[in-house]
Amino acid sequence: MPENTSTGPSTAFVFPGQGGFDGAALRRAKETYPQVQRVFERLDSATDALFSRRISDVLFGPEQTDLRGLLAGDSWMSQVAIYGAGLAAHEILTDQGVRPDVLAGHSLGEITALVAAGAFSAEDGVRIVAQRVAVIERHDGIDGRMVALSAGADRVRLLLGLLDDPLLAVATENHDEQTVVSGPDGVLDQVTAIAAQLNIGAIEIDAPFPFHTPALAPAAPEFEAFVRTLDQRRLQRPVYSPIIQRHYEPGEPLAGRLADHFVQPVRFAAAVRALHRDGVATFVEAGGRAALSKLVTRLTQGSDVRSLPTLALDDGDRLALDATLRELRAAGLADPDGTSGSGTGLAELLAPTVASDLFEAYWKAHGHEVRERVRRDAEAFAEEEREQGREQEPGPSPAPAHAALDRDEVLGELRTLYAQALEYPEEVFEGGAQLEAELGVDSVKQVELLSRVSQRYELPPREADFRLAPYNTLDAIADFVIAELERHPEPAPTG
Repeated sequence: MPENTSTGPSTAFVFPGQGGFDGAALRRAKETYPQVQRVFERLDSATDALFSRRISDVLFGPEQTDLRGLLAGDSWMSQVAIYGAGLAAHEILTDQGVRPDVLAGHSLGEITALVAAGAFSAEDGVRIVAQRVAVIERHDGIDGRMVALSAGADRVRLLLGLLDDPLLAVATENHDEQTVVSGPDGVLDQVTAIAAQLNIGAIEIDAPFPFHTPALAPAAPEFEAFVRTLDQRRLQRPVYSPIIQRHYEPGEPLAGRLADHFVQPVRFAAAVRALHRDGVATFVEAGGRAALSKLVTRLTQGSDVRSLPTLALDDGDRLALDATLRELRAAGLADPDGTSGSGTGLAELLAPTVASDLFEAYWKAHGHEVRERVRRDAEAFAEEEREQGREQEPGPSPAPAHAALDRDEVLGELRTLYAQALEYPEEVFEGGAQLEAELGVDSVKQVELLSRVSQRYELPPREADFRLAPYNTLDAIADFVIAELERHPEPAPTG
């Protein structure tokens, strides 16, 4: 798995599942943070293709939308809304300079965590979520629900044993006094009746189906087959699964794991405790409501753990995300001025004659538009390449080793430089790994990093017709550095 190389306390983003949506908070965030619209525009393309309806029109239309309203509509709506809210929260936090050391998701939230870590595109995440709903609707097991009982998992299992129904199961273990049960409607009525006699509280969960139950086993193979058709990429950040109780390996096949989620329980309490033991001291709930942040507070009571919500409204009708970012900045876990992802480092490259403060102001207002345009152009180019059946343009031919510089040494230095700049583990930077297709490093960031490489090795200015495309692996960049040093053995003039 990717390892956390930091020596101090670490940070985890946790993504909510069923119930993790607050429509009013998401609307409030959209007014202030452009990342919300940016994320949902990407999701709209997928929902429009799948359902002939944009999820943004559902969530941000003239009528206020809450979770109950979504559950009353088509089943995919609530699930995509929960997924999209988590992804938007992740984008806001990371654009503000918050760098999680590990991601974890609760049930549906695990799909969001994997997408946020780079395993799938945002659009494919929608397709996964939508297929998860579709296969359940096509199989038995949808006539059921989920109920949270105010008792520990061991006690709840004893209660379920009295009924001895094979389709009744513990779905999630949230904390020592809350366990969610999933199963058919009739037998759950018996569960709640028995619980009432034992003074065990019961609360209905806002979910369209009885997830994490043997009743869904027939739907799992079809779902797994679908996920296998999607383009899975290497994880860019560690993801810890409360279902399998370990980190995913960077290149681990995920189709089977996600299909197993249909029937396996979520052990959220055990996951939080394991992450805390591993050094996580700050948990940020990336998504709607504040249920997970409250669970984390309860599970880590008596410790110095910080547990923070995002897309939820507090008692004063204020967006929790604003206070969370202030606290993260005060703790040194976010950029102090909220300008992460700004034009710092790009100003000299893109507009060397413009005053830095003016470029910074421009980038803060329009940088997201530039990044989005570059992303769309890159995707359009890749699609054109696929349609025309052309192979990717080859990189420069390997140059002979420079007399004063060994190629392996250059490759090692590049690996360190890129890992530090991107805050990735060094081991993910294999020489042939595609920077964008496999590691998710967009074109703007690649240009910035190549500028750092040029400064490090004092390379001459690049020619006017220089193209970035051939230099999409560290192998190609190392060859480029050595070739440039061979051609220009003297350092480039600095004045």
